[in-house]
Amino acid sequence: MMHEVERCQKAIDIALSGQKVAVVSSGDSGIYGMAGLVLELLKGQGSKGTGSRVMGQEKNKLAPCPLPLAPVVTVIPGVPAFCSAASLLGAPIMHDFASISLSDLLTPYDIILKRIKSAAEADFVIILYNPKSKKRIKQIEDARDILLKHREGSTPVGIVKGASREHEEVKITTLSDLPEYYEFIDMQTIVIIGNSSSYIIDNWIVTPRGYKV
Repeated sequence: MMHEVERCQKAIDIALSGQKVAVVSSGDSGIYGMAGLVLELLKGQGSKGTGSRVMGQEKNKLAPCPLPLAPVVTVIPGVPAFCSAASLLGAPIMHDFASISLSDLLTPYDIILKRIKSAAEADFVIILYNPKSKKRIKQIEDARDILLKHREGSTPVGIVKGASREHEEVKITTLSDLPEYYEFIDMQTIVIIGNSSSYIIDNWIVTPRGYKV
């Protein structure tokens, strides 16, 4: 953490020397990952490049790219952490949802709170990334306080730590009882809060899409 720029620049330097390089992010590299940072750094170093092209959607086909990218770049999709977490909880994101990181290292905290409030008012299922660290413990409390102003305390909440890893743990609770799990939550945890129609059935969280059943 906090050395992302150096990591990506090192990868770019190696790539510019003619070697193939992989920058690995957990989950999907384009979701709170390194893909965007690599592209931003390359844009600022366009004078070094000779081929302004990037791998397109069609297999092995290069498509024109507006950015002056020096090496050829391919962004490889992965399984986002929230998808792994959702699969362990049942079907909590069957309808519209919003993903919000509670980390204020790169985003002003007032903007984070505004996003939570807006998503809560719009009745989105809300996915919280980076909900709590050793030093940053107030954000998850503030998020819950905002959510309780817009949805019932009985709203289902899924908590998944270490999704798809050997130490994965899954908890299902409600918005009212979420404080009981504050000690359990850490930076490897995804918290998914249901919308007004979400419910718990046989230890699964389901957010109905609206089908007649």
